[in-house]
Amino acid sequence: MKTLITIALVMTVGAAVPANELLLWSDTPAAEWVEAYPIGNGAFGAMVFGGVDQERIQFNHDTLFNGQPHDYVHKGAVEHLPAIRKLLFEGRQDEAHALANQEFMSVGHEGSNRQRAYQPFGDLLLSFDAFKEKTPDTYRRELDIDNAITSVTFELDGTTFHREVFASFPDNVIVVRLSANRPGAINGTATLSSPHDRINLTSESDELLRMTGQVKNGVTSFEARLQARVEGGTVTAHDGKLTIAGANEATLILAGASSFVNYKDVSGDPVEKNRKTMARLSEKSFEEMKGKHVEDHRALFQRVSLDVGTSDQAKQPTANRLKGFDAGDPQLVALFFQYGRYLMIACSRPGSQPANLQGLWNESTEPQWDSKYTCNINTEMNYWPAEVTNLAECHEPLFTALQDLSETGAHVATEHYGARGWVVHHNFDLWRGAAPINHANHGIWPTGGAWMCQHLWWHYEFGQDRDFLENTAYPLMKDAALFFVDSLVEDPRSDKGWLISGPSNSPENGGLVMGPTMDHQIIRNLFANVIEASQILGRDEALRAQLADMRKRIAPNQIGKQGQLQEWLEDKDDPNNKHRHVSHLWGLHPGNEIHPQQTPELAQAAKVTLAHRGDGGTGWSKAWKINFWARLLDGDHSFKMLQEALQGNTYPNLFDAHPPFQIDGNFGATSGITEMLLQSHLGEIALLPALPAALPTGSVTGLRARGGFEVDITWKDGKLLSATIQSLTETECVVRYGDTQRVLKMTPGEKVILRGEELR
Repeated sequence: MKTLITIALVMTVGAAVPANELLLWSDTPAAEWVEAYPIGNGAFGAMVFGGVDQERIQFNHDTLFNGQPHDYVHKGAVEHLPAIRKLLFEGRQDEAHALANQEFMSVGHEGSNRQRAYQPFGDLLLSFDAFKEKTPDTYRRELDIDNAITSVTFELDGTTFHREVFASFPDNVIVVRLSANRPGAINGTATLSSPHDRINLTSESDELLRMTGQVKNGVTSFEARLQARVEGGTVTAHDGKLTIAGANEATLILAGASSFVNYKDVSGDPVEKNRKTMARLSEKSFEEMKGKHVEDHRALFQRVSLDVGTSDQAKQPTANRLKGFDAGDPQLVALFFQYGRYLMIACSRPGSQPANLQGLWNESTEPQWDSKYTCNINTEMNYWPAEVTNLAECHEPLFTALQDLSETGAHVATEHYGARGWVVHHNFDLWRGAAPINHANHGIWPTGGAWMCQHLWWHYEFGQDRDFLENTAYPLMKDAALFFVDSLVEDPRSDKGWLISGPSNSPENGGLVMGPTMDHQIIRNLFANVIEASQILGRDEALRAQLADMRKRIAPNQIGKQGQLQEWLEDKDDPNNKHRHVSHLWGLHPGNEIHPQQTPELAQAAKVTLAHRGDGGTGWSKAWKINFWARLLDGDHSFKMLQEALQGNTYPNLFDAHPPFQIDGNFGATSGITEMLLQSHLGEIALLPALPAALPTGSVTGLRARGGFEVDITWKDGKLLSATIQSLTETECVVRYGDTQRVLKMTPGEKVILRGEELR
């Protein structure tokens, strides 16, 4: 084949992007939390404000939730399931709501049907009396996402002061470095505080401060431990503070831990955990800790690079670039894309909890929506970039949580549905509540676990890890499917023999129903993945046949009288409804059953639905629409949604603004930018499928495609110049650019370069 050049595979880290493209910066300290810069090591993170005379470093640990181990099951709920379904089939929705709210919802803590909330840990507070009531001659605060370090540099009275802060995954601590260009210039105090109960500050030595306590309205205990090391000068402990005097440089090391062991056990010893952490660091210098931290972060972060052009806009403070964002600031697109990857590395690492509604970062004891795990879109959106942007390891915490949920969800399946397998509704918390919460009109939605199972299948599709498929993914997916084998019912209102789900919701719109479109798309996807996995593994032939038969009978997507994709079995969509959820387009994205090339009528109906819903919405809603329009191969509309999100739903520190802050919009945007450049959900690698006119020239390296491929792409003037495909396995793949396809037969480790002129 003349179009191919084959060379040996050389594994390299993605080419470094010029530093100013990977910086968030400001010329003022953060005045509020959503202006501070986030750092994190997966489990332990902080928001750094960059104050001059008063520095606040607000920190979190991902195991601090209020409440305690708890079984949320409503025993006997299954006895009322037939009556709820009967009421819904008869159109008596209000009565169904009333019965379900009384007899089918979670039995939570203290009689509530709610779950519990993620909590802040505390604050590291630095005070510099010498700087009070003084204005620096110069000031710059920045977050370098290439090395995961936030820093502050300012000049006062002829002395330049520099502060660096990072959260190390290798050492499991937060590190603060204080330095100046004049000897003996570091003078100040450091202390710890927390909004929780039984707070006690003690000092074990002149350089070590300890803070212990217990989560308010909970049983989890915790300890934070702060050590100060100085070069020159002194450090002393007194009245719950560490005082640094006349130092040339100072290093503060913060460790934090809780008594959480797992969702059933909070008997751990945080003091002993922190003691071991600090002991491991006793001989490590600041330079060694920083070097290990940067090496660890870059090993993940630099796998992918994105260059879509430069402009003078990058010389402005980051916040100034948002309101006026347009195609004239392509570097902000690359920065926002990479910022999502930075946040993923910072809040989801092996051994941590999954990224919650705010990732890792939260300052409130009463956060919006409890800052837990909302899995009717938000938890899944958090992980859309994991595989495609080459951060597969960051997916692991979600899979660990699914193991827990398969246990708690099995109890819910039995007690609420009389079914095998396991089920999760629209939320879970640290205690792995899986039963429906809050209110029947949005809380009874039994496909949360099924949706999260898609991520198990993706991890296999992208990585081709058979051991993972056999030992982790398939058992969870199979049992999730068994729940629907037992719980799907035939619709008595139809003579077509359709199987439907219910009682359920179309999140979070329209109340309790039987057979919402989104449910059926998710269940079809789950069944298809279990069928394919069972074929790969050569097992469960009878179940495979059963799932194949049932899958054909699940109520199909339907086009309504307005040309829209119906959200429900009934043709009742309101074209004036601008609801933030567009749940029934799940089959377009992240599903794969609607596509302009394969199902053009359904794709057109999806466009009608999107036109009805409009381009407005919350931050995460706009992020989902970036992905929708990319899947519809309309790169310009996809870019328009990115522009809408940056201009109207992004805080000064680039956090997504729902409002308030929800991190899913960040991750959804990173996913959507990737979908513009590369898609692989139809059994082929599609290059630049939705390239917007606003990004005519650029390059991307290190993206991943299903089937076990790594892909680099270069384009100019809106046309493909070249693509490099690397394969993990011996396989065949189809590469598409526009209407042209090439079939590649590849061996493990092989790299193939495709020239753009040969694909046009």
